[in-house]
Amino acid sequence: MASPASYRPAPGSIPTQPGVYRFRDAKGRVIYVGKAKNLRSRLSSYFQDIANLHSRTASMVTTGASVEWTVVNTEVEALQLEYSWIKEFDPRFNVKYRDDKSYPWLAVTVGEEFPRVMVGRGAKRKGTRYFGPYGHAWAIRETVDLLLRVFPMRSCSNGVFKRSSQIGRPCLLGYIDKCAAPCVGNISAEDHRAIVDDFCDFMAGNTTAFVKRVEREMYAASEALDFEKAARLRDDLGALNRALEKQAVVLGDGTDADVIGLAEDPLEVAVQIFYVRGGRIRGQRGWVADRADDGDTAALVEDFLLQLYAGEAEAIPREVLVPALPSDHATMEQLLTELRGSRVAIRVPQRGDKKTLQATVARNAGQSLVLHKTRRASDLTTRNRALEEIQKALGLDEVPLRIECYDVSNLQGTEVVASMVVFEDGLARKSEYRRFVIKGPGDGQVGQNDVAHMKQVITRRFRRLLDEQARSTEVATDSGPMLVDPETGRPRKFAYAPGLVVVDGGPPQVAAAQEALAELGINDIAVCGLAKRLEEVWLPGEEDPVIFARTSEGLYLLQRVRDEAHRFAITHHRNRRSKSMVESLLDDVPGLGEVRRKTLLKHFGSLKKLRAADVEEIAMVPGIGPGTSRAIKDALAAADATRKTGTTQQPMRVNTATGEIEED
Repeated sequence: MASPASYRPAPGSIPTQPGVYRFRDAKGRVIYVGKAKNLRSRLSSYFQDIANLHSRTASMVTTGASVEWTVVNTEVEALQLEYSWIKEFDPRFNVKYRDDKSYPWLAVTVGEEFPRVMVGRGAKRKGTRYFGPYGHAWAIRETVDLLLRVFPMRSCSNGVFKRSSQIGRPCLLGYIDKCAAPCVGNISAEDHRAIVDDFCDFMAGNTTAFVKRVEREMYAASEALDFEKAARLRDDLGALNRALEKQAVVLGDGTDADVIGLAEDPLEVAVQIFYVRGGRIRGQRGWVADRADDGDTAALVEDFLLQLYAGEAEAIPREVLVPALPSDHATMEQLLTELRGSRVAIRVPQRGDKKTLQATVARNAGQSLVLHKTRRASDLTTRNRALEEIQKALGLDEVPLRIECYDVSNLQGTEVVASMVVFEDGLARKSEYRRFVIKGPGDGQVGQNDVAHMKQVITRRFRRLLDEQARSTEVATDSGPMLVDPETGRPRKFAYAPGLVVVDGGPPQVAAAQEALAELGINDIAVCGLAKRLEEVWLPGEEDPVIFARTSEGLYLLQRVRDEAHRFAITHHRNRRSKSMVESLLDDVPGLGEVRRKTLLKHFGSLKKLRAADVEEIAMVPGIGPGTSRAIKDALAAADATRKTGTTQQPMRVNTATGEIEED
């Protein structure tokens, strides 16, 4: 770790204007992004006695190797640039209050002849009416499922709707009365539009009148001795009440607001947010994050609002209720107003229903923090212990914060693929996963040489690492030269060198990986292999394996990494094999060329679904006529008959590292 004094800017070199700054580590990676009204004052606070800093801030400045800044004209520009950099660089020391998912919406495609209700994410589209956002997509689907028996509108995709229209038979929802089946003419476009309008009115909050109307119709049917209709309306009424229970009225003035609550301690902060639309709670979400510094509640609120709304302009309500106003809430209000296109108010509720609701949200935040600590107290300690055990057992100079694992999968030497998975700080980082298709001479029959395959994968991955570094620009910093992308100022995606490379296999695979690195001139990356049979850890050139205790957390982490690489490789292999099987089975069908085979696979998605389809469904695929459809069905039936009689041996997957047969 570097001393902050080694890269502290010279006195007087930091400007006093507002701006955004970023710390980098010795490898050029951005590890923290922040903003300041006065850059000199803010940055100087990092270069004081480490004993006076927050523990996470102290860790950040000792991990850093350089600091740079950008001056802006206004604080709104600083907020926007800070968010852009956080989203671009994903710094490890910035507080991460949210996941990478956008907010789910309930959408009704009112611009279509037969509008459809669906759950979706992302930007809004013209001709569609939206309700939400909501906290969880599953909660919306539950509500829609309840309401479809009362409002039997279309909820199927355009493909299903078109197919049902062509075959003259509705889908399952049409048979169980959760769709009026406009696809087969059971209801006119005008009557279906009326159902859609009622559904939209109900979701918009006009519920009382509709519930009373259903009650009147139920009683009228009962008095007319039409008990079957009365029973159906009674069930509809029950469905409406259950849906309303999920959306209790909490604000009588029909306000659209997000209510935010915090619970914090010196190390972590829990955030809860209730989405209130039309006075009703539409959803709830929560996060627990590590604190980046010892900032007060106002600073935490500012960071949270920036991450919550800067990339989700459609999700910004008219009012945001917070436990404490940001340090410069006028600037934050201005930014949110510009993003939303209309006035946004940030307030701390003082009395009434809003104050009561915020207290409820704060209690939820407190409970989630307690629950999180109960669950994770041992997990964080366990991960650190696991990494330290690996470092000690393998004799590494540093704790392997980034571990890459490679696995090869094949079927009797064909369709050979490999996987690369990445674990950072003991947790899977799926955005860094990579797939490889093993390259071979001629027709691609590369054989079952697992050792050669492993060497090829390691060579390709680390040659890419060297290429990325070669295309980067060397920048001089106080801590020494640093390679960065000349356009973005950050390392390229494949330029992150791991602290440890793990291969699935024993000494041959380890030797192949080590040889590949040596041929590329790389000698500072540790390599080990994990053999599945006895869970032995092998090092290059060693005659005996490293034996971890069966209860070792380090061994457990290596097993998790290896198993994840195996799962990822098998998934990729199965996807490719499914495509090749479809094409090989249909090679002899007259008039079915490569383009049509790929069209079939794209339409049905898998061989299993193609086998289950009937002649009419296959004939609906563009370019496939009735005659070709029957020929395809005959070819599949013949292949199934051959397989059942056992005249063709079923392929097995063999793990070439252990010799064990694995089930498909």
